[in-house]
Amino acid sequence: MPRLSAVITDWGGVLTQPMRDLVRVWIEADQIDWDTYVAALKPWLSEAYASDAAGASGGVGEANPVHLLERGECADAEFERIFAARLIRTDGGAVNPEGLLKRMLAAGETPVAAMYDLIRTLRGKGLRTGLLSNSWGRDSYPRQDFPELFDAVVISGEVGMRKPEPRIFRHTASLLGVPTGECVFIDDIQANVDAAIGCGMTGIRHDDPASTAAALTELLADR
Repeated sequence: MPRLSAVITDWGGVLTQPMRDLVRVWIEADQIDWDTYVAALKPWLSEAYASDAAGASGGVGEANPVHLLERGECADAEFERIFAARLIRTDGGAVNPEGLLKRMLAAGETPVAAMYDLIRTLRGKGLRTGLLSNSWGRDSYPRQDFPELFDAVVISGEVGMRKPEPRIFRHTASLLGVPTGECVFIDDIQANVDAAIGCGMTGIRHDDPASTAAALTELLADR
């Protein structure tokens, strides 16, 4: 096994609270009917992170809006319009599409301090650090924090690629200046972890900061 020299992490659900928690805060605040939310989003996500998720088309002959959004092929406002049209409020009213993504992810604006500290510690040990995130609203990141945390930042909608496409993992490693075999990749979605492993990276499925820190400590015992 090569000596590991870089750690790449996802954003939402890793450096933020779990995505299900963020979504539930939004669902309650916007009074979204839960059943319509699941019916709208579940088929898109199931296909987006299936084994052949590098594909561009999604059921019944139409492009998967998640693929398009994450690759930057669909403007945030257009995705919000498509998504909102499939939702209903608990009072039976229509859902306002304007700013939907920002509202949906607003609870994640405060990152998990323990994960920030972990990234700082890794960087302090001389490891290269990178962010690799599938973007749901490119204005939803605290970019002012990134210079002290990351040597490279890859936002899917800005590079026209998305996880779990192999090329985005290779692109991130190249920006860090290290081979994929020297990278550890952290994500809360197993399909993305599997894709990283398929590119030669070492993968960690994130469940909570403590378990991720323990896994990294074991992998990087020589650092």
